[in-house]
Amino acid sequence: MHFESGQIYHVYNRGNDKQPIFFTEANYFFFLNKIKAEWKKNCDILCYCLMPNHFHFMMVPNDEGCKYIILAGKQTHLQNLSKTIGKTLSSYTQAINIQNKTSGNLFQKKSKAKLLTGDSESVNSIEIHDYLLTCFHYVHQNPLLANLVKHLKGWPFSSYNDYYNQRSGNICNKTLAYKMLALSEIDFEKEVIKDLDKKLIDRLF
Repeated sequence: MHFESGQIYHVYNRGNDKQPIFFTEANYFFFLNKIKAEWKKNCDILCYCLMPNHFHFMMVPNDEGCKYIILAGKQTHLQNLSKTIGKTLSSYTQAINIQNKTSGNLFQKKSKAKLLTGDSESVNSIEIHDYLLTCFHYVHQNPLLANLVKHLKGWPFSSYNDYYNQRSGNICNKTLAYKMLALSEIDFEKEVIKDLDKKLIDRLF
């Protein structure tokens, strides 16, 4: 993964061989607490959703997250945010292996980071505002699309309830999200459940 400060990315990963990555409610909250403690110093999170066998984050790396790590006085090709994401998934995997008395990889080897802004191909082919909103709403719609809930507010492991003002979470930078997506609270409530353009969804990966 390579990040540029101030750009918006869709970051995602899934279980190795599509296996579950969350087994209990406590696993979800443990993972989110790690995100809050470990990722937020390197980026602003705009939205997220944890699913039984994968996760989605929409984020904006900051200058600290984009710094390259120095080892033995030499600059490496690894950025702080990339390293932090890898360490989080590795330590979470260790905790799950202890819990389940298993071993081996829990996640696919490499997390993916799709650049949503600053991508000339995307900008030339679609309207960038619709592209960003599609990602934002798609992330929140995941539990509904997977038939895990009948209403989005029924899934506690996404940022939907933070934006729907059912919860005062502190993982997402809502102010920045509304600004960068040119979105209002009223628009969010209207648009979050609308049908999304499949062609735009395909471009998110």
